[in-house]
Amino acid sequence: MPSSTVHLLRHGEVYNPAGVLYGRLPDFHLSELGRRMAVCLAEHFARQAHDGARFAYLAASPLTRAQETAAPTAEALGLAVETEPRIIEAQNHFEGLRVTRAELMKPRHWRYFANPLRPSWGEAYEAQAARVLEAAADAARIAVERGGDGAQAILVAHQLPIWAARLKAEGRRLAHDPRRRECTLTSVTSLDIDTSTGAVTAVHYAEPAAWLLPGASTTPGA
Repeated sequence: MPSSTVHLLRHGEVYNPAGVLYGRLPDFHLSELGRRMAVCLAEHFARQAHDGARFAYLAASPLTRAQETAAPTAEALGLAVETEPRIIEAQNHFEGLRVTRAELMKPRHWRYFANPLRPSWGEAYEAQAARVLEAAADAARIAVERGGDGAQAILVAHQLPIWAARLKAEGRRLAHDPRRRECTLTSVTSLDIDTSTGAVTAVHYAEPAAWLLPGASTTPGA
């Protein structure tokens, strides 16, 4: 059966001095550290290619930070960056706000806390997982069509949609504590996919830019 590995790459650190939850807002660019992270990931994938990995497809979320993270990898691998809207950041009621205790206590927000298991303040976890896994299955198929059995794909996306997809692929409960997500900046969550069925057969996780993480911004939505 033909198979592929699809690497879900989270974007690098974003320049966000106001500390807002930027969500799907446009024009949030990588910081200087974020650009270094993106180059580090490009070098990581280039080493894999040198060792025999075949990368045949590269796509990114439409958001600026994802496109900028993908650019060095595209140059290193000689691939074009295609745009995949299904891996965009999750919709969130608090987009554009500084999510502080004082902000959350305002009565106008209270109705959005009705069901934290969904969650009621934004796009449902199930919907996020479904769209990302669908995009990953299509990316696996495209990679194999372009590069043959075993060819790989890279999708540059965002923390919460990647984490929801991983939880779904591993058969775990989707409701979770955001502080316990294993999906750091420029981390790689890799899905082995049977392209004949679209099923995920294994999940792997790596942090190729871990040495750049100390001191990086942890602003929500980053």
